[in-house]
Amino acid sequence: MTDDIRPATPADTPRVRAVTDAAYHHYIERIGLVPAPMEADHEASVAAGRVYVAGDPVVGVLVLVPGPDHLYLDSIAVHPDAQGTGLGRRLLAFVEEQARGLGLPEVRLLTNAKMWENQRMYERYGYDVVERRMEGPYDRIHYRKPLR
Repeated sequence: MTDDIRPATPADTPRVRAVTDAAYHHYIERIGLVPAPMEADHEASVAAGRVYVAGDPVVGVLVLVPGPDHLYLDSIAVHPDAQGTGLGRRLLAFVEEQARGLGLPEVRLLTNAKMWENQRMYERYGYDVVERRMEGPYDRIHYRKPLR
C-alpha cells in the first residue's frame, strides 16, 4: 500500500530537509562527516520532480533519479518517530513500482559502509552488493536489485 506517497511540492521542502536531517544526523559521529543526503540541494531536487514524500506531516522522503537502464534511489529517509512502522518497507515498494512504471529493469542505490543498519535492510529486501569503493571522503557500498 503505497497510495499515500506523493510527489513533493515546494511547500514540503522544509519538512524534506527536517526529515532527512533527523534520519541521518546520528551517523555523523559514526562516519566522521556529514552524510551526503544532509548536504543535498533539497529545493533543486523538489523542483526537478525527484522527491516523493509520505505522511502528514511528512515523515518519509525518497529522492529518485531515473537513468537509462535503472532507477537510482538517491536517498531514503524515515523520521525517527516513524521508524519501525513499516514506512521504510512501503517506500522501497514504491521505488520498485516507479521503476516498473518507467519500464526500468532494476533499482540501484548506495549506502555508507558504516551504516550497517541500512546494509542489513537492503539485503533483507533483495538488494545485491555490486561493489564497495571510496568516493571522495565517503566509503560506499553500491547495491542493485533486478526487478522480476
